Amino acid sequence: MFTGIVQAIGSIVSVTPHADGLRLVLDAASLDVGDVAVGDSIALRGCCLTVVEREEHRLAFDVSAATLSCTTGLRAPGLVNLEKALRAGDRLGGHLMSGHVDGVGRVQALDAVGDAGSVTLAIDAPPALARFIAPKGSIAVDGVSLTVNTVEGTRFAVNLIPHTLAVTTLGQLAPGQSVNLEVDMLARYVARLREFE
Repeated sequence: MFTGIVQAIGSIVSVTPHADGLRLVLDAASLDVGDVAVGDSIALRGCCLTVVEREEHRLAFDVSAATLSCTTGLRAPGLVNLEKALRAGDRLGGHLMSGHVDGVGRVQALDAVGDAGSVTLAIDAPPALARFIAPKGSIAVDGVSLTVNTVEGTRFAVNLIPHTLAVTTLGQLAPGQSVNLEVDMLARYVARLREFE
């Protein structure tokens, strides 16, 4: 489990074919990996992956074809948001997330909010996910826990404060780019229960 509170920005430094998918090597940068072992889970861009090798601050992960088919940003070198899995007793600063990406959204706009440095980020979600996104609800974008401000059809908007822009990769987004989305798990369960009414 994760909370969507990004702990560091790391960099995928190599991607090579492996089995039916890819093996990624990550430079964990400022992420404290002193307590990370082979078999542990870390979220990269919101996608829960298992450490298969570790050497100092370099971590390797195997990514299956199934995971690659429903995510973005894991096929090539680049910067990624990082979060280690929760341990009992950790703070829940964002919202509970599984690290199972539900789909890929597309950035439509980034608009400055006044002169305070905040930005409104508008994203088009896949139609199948739109029913799970509600104003004041939670959503994860590239592994970052955010509150939904508005929803119109399949498009939703969130506000990014200067701190979020500074400590995550979201400040580098541009219109047309793809992002990983994980909808609120409570919304999924409510929708499933309603199917039996």
